[in-house]
Amino acid sequence: MSYTMFSAFEFKRKDTYIHNLDPRTKMFMTLIFMTVALLFTSIVPLLITFIATLIPVLLAKSVKEWLSSLKGTTMLLVFILVINSFVRDLNFAVAMVLRLIVLITAFSAFFLTTHPDDLAQALIQMKVPFDFAFALSMATRYVPTLAREAQTIMDAQMSRGLELQRGGLTQKIRNLIPLIIPLIVNSVRRAMSIAESLESRAFGAIKKRTYLYQLKLTKGDFLFLCFLIMYFVTMIYLKFYFPFTTWMEWKLPL
Repeated sequence: MSYTMFSAFEFKRKDTYIHNLDPRTKMFMTLIFMTVALLFTSIVPLLITFIATLIPVLLAKSVKEWLSSLKGTTMLLVFILVINSFVRDLNFAVAMVLRLIVLITAFSAFFLTTHPDDLAQALIQMKVPFDFAFALSMATRYVPTLAREAQTIMDAQMSRGLELQRGGLTQKIRNLIPLIIPLIVNSVRRAMSIAESLESRAFGAIKKRTYLYQLKLTKGDFLFLCFLIMYFVTMIYLKFYFPFTTWMEWKLPL
């Protein structure tokens, strides 16, 4: 599950409309979809939002990676469906599953199409402190790397006879120790190597920095921003003002 889940958050270089958008535009996109998903608790508006989040995924030609992310969270989605069905009802459970899928899709569309360096540059131009922007850029760069490394360690340990699914819950937790310890050791080594590399380059010594390029919004960005704003205003109107909201509370037939 580790790598298939995080592969949807690893940048893939492609020449598409979404890839060429400014990172700030894609940040706004993610924020809009996340806000709308959290506003509603009924099926139909969340289904509409899900369809809307699919648009950037399709434009970015990243359907395969998106499906991998859903495959990696299958057990979590099933767990949410079952638990909420018992605690509330089936309609609420389906709505919560849709909400999670929307969030995964929105973040996948962002990270799959945004290079970590462009993300850092966008944050800096938004007056975010350089140290924070650099740390976030490093995190987005190395999380997929750690996921791949975890998958490699898992395959190596299983080839040596480790049975991850053997025994009860306690035994399964113990089976993870041969995976976690090598992963922690390798992560510490990588962190030390990065720290030494940064120190050798006098990281933090320069207070006023210059940059090779500056990000600029293009006509494509403004067009996509208009679409996002119209979508957001429409959903807010349906939520609070339009009588059509009674239909928006549609439920599954039982």
